[in-house]
Amino acid sequence: MTFVVGENCIKCKYTDCVEVCPVDCFYEGPNFLVIHPDECIDCALCEPECPANAIYSEDEVPENQIAFVELNAELAEVWPNITEQKDPLPDAEEWDGVEGKLEHLER
Repeated sequence: MTFVVGENCIKCKYTDCVEVCPVDCFYEGPNFLVIHPDECIDCALCEPECPANAIYSEDEVPENQIAFVELNAELAEVWPNITEQKDPLPDAEEWDGVEGKLEHLER
């Protein structure tokens, strides 16, 4: 089992989760983070650390975000690994909780 970063991370990109990951399985895009499913050890440390509540256990991903399971796997293969916490995007608070952000995902 793995954890999955969902839609609410888009345009927020809080990295509190990265700081607690014992296996460094997060990968960073321009405005989104993903978890590499083959590297995640299902420790669940990242989920409560996400201020945007954008991380789900793979078996608890909301129905309207199932596409993010595949998206995490795909993008983790091409984006660089991130191992340290950074500042969130400048307008993260404004985007937190906004629905329908998938169209804003920058690859």
